[in-house]
Amino acid sequence: MAPTPSCIVCNLPTAAVSKFFNQLWYHGSPWQWLLLPFSGLYWLLARLHRLLQGPAYMPPVPTIIVGNLTVGGTGKTPVCLALAQYFREQGLRVVILSRGYQAQTASFPLLVKVDANPREVGDEALLLAQQSQCQVVIDPQRVRSARYAVTELGAQLLLCDDGLQHQQLGRHVEIVVVDGERGLGNGLLLPAGPLRESAQRLATVDFVISNGPLATALPLAGNTLTELQLEPVRLRNLQSGECLSIASWQQRYSQQMLFAVAGIGNPQRFFASLQQLGFMVTSKDFADHHAFSAGDFAFAGNSPVLMTSKDAVKCQAFAKAHWWALEVAARLPPVFYNALQQKLTANVRH
Repeated sequence: MAPTPSCIVCNLPTAAVSKFFNQLWYHGSPWQWLLLPFSGLYWLLARLHRLLQGPAYMPPVPTIIVGNLTVGGTGKTPVCLALAQYFREQGLRVVILSRGYQAQTASFPLLVKVDANPREVGDEALLLAQQSQCQVVIDPQRVRSARYAVTELGAQLLLCDDGLQHQQLGRHVEIVVVDGERGLGNGLLLPAGPLRESAQRLATVDFVISNGPLATALPLAGNTLTELQLEPVRLRNLQSGECLSIASWQQRYSQQMLFAVAGIGNPQRFFASLQQLGFMVTSKDFADHHAFSAGDFAFAGNSPVLMTSKDAVKCQAFAKAHWWALEVAARLPPVFYNALQQKLTANVRH
């Protein structure tokens, strides 16, 4: 989820609020029934917002939205990186649009530089700029960023990270990414559940991607489900940039106490992946989009620390010599790319 620094209602720390809602949404709690009236209000306000929006701006170039129905991380960023690589290999100039969540800049639209301060541009946008080999533009007004990308950057294809619910930006293809393990949680709208929109929205999008095997059925209504595999590739040292294979890294640190940290939407997925790779770690989770500082790692001392690439961009400036990021690659089947190319071509013609 994307919590605020503290809970205005109960004055709890962010991490506690995050854990409370994760328990509520994905494991059940009587609180969900008490929050149902507020979910009804959320639905009404969302409907009014959509009705009051002006006509959509349809970019003159192919535009793909990669979004989700739930609050928090589902794997959109790895999917965007995989799509960016695919279309770059087709010879297209791809520009990625991002809201720039938590970006602390007053100037929009902003072209993200690979050496930007993550506090100024946001962690996800910086990760996309560093790993996609594409230009990344942040702007909470997506129509404005789309116009800028086309007119100023010469974009031939727009790839929008998130933005499924922002209907003012027209799109040729919609892709929804679902966390296979957590699915749609209790299936309720915010705040009683994690949903931004009704689950029935899955039947109207072009593609649904499950990040990992699907634990519970989804209301696809005939829509095809594609499974995404996140394949661990290597470990990269935050300070030196040295890259090691997983086997080489394990051999180097086989006799040492290891720690793992994660400030993402589903930290347990990261910790579980480390266990599957054979890492024996002591884990510590933080709230999604946590603004890391050196003090957050005092518990680890001089022991090696493992983290995600998304968290690594926020820790680069104060990283120690034994901090490493696990880099992964998103694997989608060729049949998905073929279907995507056909759907995009057909929708652009119309």
